[in-house]
Amino acid sequence: MDVILKEDIQSLGYRDDVVSVKRGYARNYLIPQGKAIIATESAMKVLAENRKQRAHKLAKIKADAQAFADRMEGVTLTIGAKTSSTGTIFGSVTSIQVSDALKEKGFEVDRKLITIKDQVKEVGNYSAVIKLHKEVSVEIPFEVVAE
Repeated sequence: MDVILKEDIQSLGYRDDVVSVKRGYARNYLIPQGKAIIATESAMKVLAENRKQRAHKLAKIKADAQAFADRMEGVTLTIGAKTSSTGTIFGSVTSIQVSDALKEKGFEVDRKLITIKDQVKEVGNYSAVIKLHKEVSVEIPFEVVAE
């Protein structure tokens, strides 16, 4: 079943994308939650008109995201965590800690935009990807140290 997304869904697509999903997922989750609409012929015409009117706004949003990514380029983070004597972290480092460390550096980033490639269970160097726009992302290296 084809649906038009009304908002960004991380594993599925971005706003105004037409995606194919299973009927049950569309009818039981996406449509009732207001995250998508059925891609009928009239909805596709409305989508095309909306895209045309929003084209210049999207260019500005992308330029702002790129400028923010350029400012974040070269930033490295140090995150402290409680560890055992062998260097294993009690718990793990998540996107929340990365977001808080970025906030301390002066960058306000929503934790939902941050993806950590590997599970952070030990002291060491890792990297996180921050997706600011569907075409703009920046990779931030961070080091986990023992507190």
